[in-house]
Amino acid sequence: MIARRIGINAHLLAQGKGYRSAGVSRYIYNLLIHLCNEDPEGDYTVFLNSRCALSLSYRQKRSALPTYNPWVRIFWEQFLLPCEVLKESIALLHSPVNVQPLLLRCKGVVTVTDLSFMVFPESFRVTQRVYQRFFTGMSVRRASHLIAISASTAQDLGKFFAVPATKISVIFPGVDTAYHPIRDASVLSDFRRRHHLPERFILFVGTLEPRKNLLTLLRAYAQFKRQTKTDYKLVLAGSPGWLYQPIFAAIEELGLRDEVLLPGFIAEDELPLWYNTADVFVYPSLYEGFGLPPLEAMACGTPVIVSNASSLPEVVGDAALLVDPYKPEEWAATLSQVCNDRQLKDDLAARGPERARTFSWSRMAQETVQVYQAVLAGGA
Repeated sequence: MIARRIGINAHLLAQGKGYRSAGVSRYIYNLLIHLCNEDPEGDYTVFLNSRCALSLSYRQKRSALPTYNPWVRIFWEQFLLPCEVLKESIALLHSPVNVQPLLLRCKGVVTVTDLSFMVFPESFRVTQRVYQRFFTGMSVRRASHLIAISASTAQDLGKFFAVPATKISVIFPGVDTAYHPIRDASVLSDFRRRHHLPERFILFVGTLEPRKNLLTLLRAYAQFKRQTKTDYKLVLAGSPGWLYQPIFAAIEELGLRDEVLLPGFIAEDELPLWYNTADVFVYPSLYEGFGLPPLEAMACGTPVIVSNASSLPEVVGDAALLVDPYKPEEWAATLSQVCNDRQLKDDLAARGPERARTFSWSRMAQETVQVYQAVLAGGA
């Protein structure tokens, strides 16, 4: 490794519940943890918020400001972080979530997690949309190199910001070893009892927001129930996000109040049990930069159905079923097919873990270090 100090802005690393506990936080966490193994001699400085208790062997700089507040974080990121970078003699700053300081005086690597604010701008508040469009646009143009977490995201960078492919490295996230099939029936039955879960259920995990396309899923589930008279329940697990109210209204309008369970946010340490207890995992999202939940569900051996949109076909390969996100009747038919075909369920359950093993956090960290080396050497 070239002996020059690398900084990583980890202020979006989650501490507790909420949107920061989603994929971007897990990406940052796994990057930091696996860099320790893949580049133990690297000279790193990690910038963290004051609430983060993560223990690392690297040099850590914690802001005295409450940067868990988004507006404070933006101020710190744009005006104070450049000063910290100079003070710490940083040669390269990695910004893991779309935006780097505009006044950055060193080389910059930016990970672009998704461009949903460009694809589905109506799913964002005006202030969020304006901030993301301006700062992401400026960041991807000024960065020395970009990391996209899927080929789909790389294509979007070219489409929306005219970024040349030579400036982008596609580096996939991984899946943690905690996600695996659990064979002990007593563990699963105890978990089901503690959470009052039905004997059979279909699971979705993610933020409850328009982009996740849950209105289509609810219509499909209602049709599936009418056609099959099945006792499968539907579990929508996740925190309410932006414009979530129509989801709850649809549950009432479709007469599904007793059929849909809403457990709210699920702690990451319990997610493997939720996946293993579910009969089927569904992910009808209209757009994903990558899509960790389907990968985690496959790693647990749960049959998976996803939409055939954006990056999701890249993630699941031939180990899951793909459905048009705009056709609830196709979702209903596919749900019926999976729930009633034991051979198909077993086939998907076998293919899922095999597919998931092709995604590795260690390899993600290795390839990221290679980007750092190339940028510092002037080759990227």
